[in-house]
Amino acid sequence: MASRRYKVKKAQVAEREEVKDFIEKPEVLVEQFSKTEAFFQKHKTLVLGVLAAILLVGGGILGYRFYISSQDEIAQKEMFQAVFYFEQDSLDQALNGDGLNFGFLDIISDYGATDAGNLARFYAGASYLKIGEFDNSISHLKAFSSSDLIVQAKAYSLIGDAYMELGNYSDASKNFDKAANYKPNKNITPHYLMKAALAYEKQSDYTTAIARYERILTGHFGAAEYQNARKYKARLETLTSP
Repeated sequence: MASRRYKVKKAQVAEREEVKDFIEKPEVLVEQFSKTEAFFQKHKTLVLGVLAAILLVGGGILGYRFYISSQDEIAQKEMFQAVFYFEQDSLDQALNGDGLNFGFLDIISDYGATDAGNLARFYAGASYLKIGEFDNSISHLKAFSSSDLIVQAKAYSLIGDAYMELGNYSDASKNFDKAANYKPNKNITPHYLMKAALAYEKQSDYTTAIARYERILTGHFGAAEYQNARKYKARLETLTSP
């Protein structure tokens, strides 16, 4: 043990002496610079290539970010009229534009990499759901992604609604569960749990449906869905009792 401590101490002393040489003896520093210069001269092409690549990548990333930011501002302005049409239930114009203004599909095509283009996917999916084009609705909503508490959960729920319309209750229930489990909160989670429970009922999976109703009863007292959850849970328990 003593020998090990001695070796460590000796190494630390040697390191301090080396640093001291660099500070107090200019000839040592010159010698080190000479070694570095010799390495550079020998590998000049490689070193310059690596530096150029670093600068190119760094500059490219900054340039791309600036480009996307400027494109997003343009896309948001272009999408204003499409959102207005969506709110007025003029869904064909919302999706395809009116000849003068862009629709959501135009925004996706021209500005798909921007935040506005991402949001256009959500609106397009919601629009397709309203006009009964459920497969198109699902594909656009699946392409949408957000960290927003309300909008992402709503997207999952809309996908579930589209699957319900297609009679695919299994995928519907999975997406309602996603909606309910995405950043759960007292305002919207009970609503998605009710949707999930009803989708499980459609599959005759009464055990899982009861579990979803139970989550509302134990975790969301006072929610608008509370009374119906209690009633539906009791009905299923009667159906499944021996």
